[in-house]
Amino acid sequence: MLNKSSKEVLSKLTEMGSDISGQIERGEFPRLKLPSRTTSNIVFDEKLNQFILGEQRAERSASNIKQIRSLTQLLWVASFAKRLVNEGKSSTLRDLYYHSLNYGIKFREQLESDDTVTDLEGLLMEPREAFNIFPKERSAIFGDLAIEYTTPETHKGKKANLSSNPDGVMVGLSVAQAEFHECKADKVFVIEKNAVFRRFIEERVYEKFNSILIDTAGQAPRLARLLIRRLNLELGLPVYLLTDADPWGMHIAMVIIRGSANAAHLRELTTSKAKWAGLWATDIKRFNLPSFPLTKLDEQRIRLLEADMRYRDFEWQSELQEFKKTKRRTELESFSAHGLTAIVDKYLPKKLKMLEEME
Repeated sequence: MLNKSSKEVLSKLTEMGSDISGQIERGEFPRLKLPSRTTSNIVFDEKLNQFILGEQRAERSASNIKQIRSLTQLLWVASFAKRLVNEGKSSTLRDLYYHSLNYGIKFREQLESDDTVTDLEGLLMEPREAFNIFPKERSAIFGDLAIEYTTPETHKGKKANLSSNPDGVMVGLSVAQAEFHECKADKVFVIEKNAVFRRFIEERVYEKFNSILIDTAGQAPRLARLLIRRLNLELGLPVYLLTDADPWGMHIAMVIIRGSANAAHLRELTTSKAKWAGLWATDIKRFNLPSFPLTKLDEQRIRLLEADMRYRDFEWQSELQEFKKTKRRTELESFSAHGLTAIVDKYLPKKLKMLEEME
């Protein structure tokens, strides 16, 4: 039995196939028009407060010998996706790449097959997760939140509490799409580093600060971003983002708040009200943290962020200027220089108070 979203996805895939079939029956070269994913077609939407694709389209046609290969690959990925959804099965991006070898679909490398999946997302305006195609899962969640699984069929209706596993529960599709039941937390801490996530569990931050903890393991995967958004919108929980004090950590926070250029063809992955709690560049001096010189790559990244529309607000620009002034960076783990529990006992209370006073 397919749920509504699966039926909608199947309908789009079927319509795509019927359109191609109709073109062939009429004696036409099959062709598709896709939204262009070039940087010139990525614009910042002021209303949505995120990047979106513009109106430019790119055609792939069997009449162009240079496009036959990429068109064939796209059609095969669409066929594979339809089979997955129809049969209620799933695949990783890596598995899709190897599966293509059985059909003689010669992707040069996985990066090419991944890119073709993204083309299908743009064509149908549906995320790959709607096709049951997933990247390797690496984020985790921990907290007193009771959920009820809606997928897969083998677990539909079963309930679980996300504080049941001391290592955290992996954020896969089943957790990201589960129904929320009882939640005793009143905030969410999203953490870039697994070591700090584990420290927060050990120090019972979930009890001391009545919070849900999410480990993004670096740049937050889409399912983690979807779950963060749901916790904020559906449960009304404020979200605080904890990253390293460097331009890469800033960007991890910004992608959660205002989205990424790579996912400009998708909506509903951002949490616009999430707050970047640090580490800020100014926190290095404020909390007397050990730090390291910025690398040339860090400095190049800072210049790019300065020109990025997402960073136009004063708070973000001032932190970028602080990085340029001090030429220093540090990591969340640097609090350990003041003791194992310093990040919990000293940093979190002060930073939450600072953010409250800034509102």
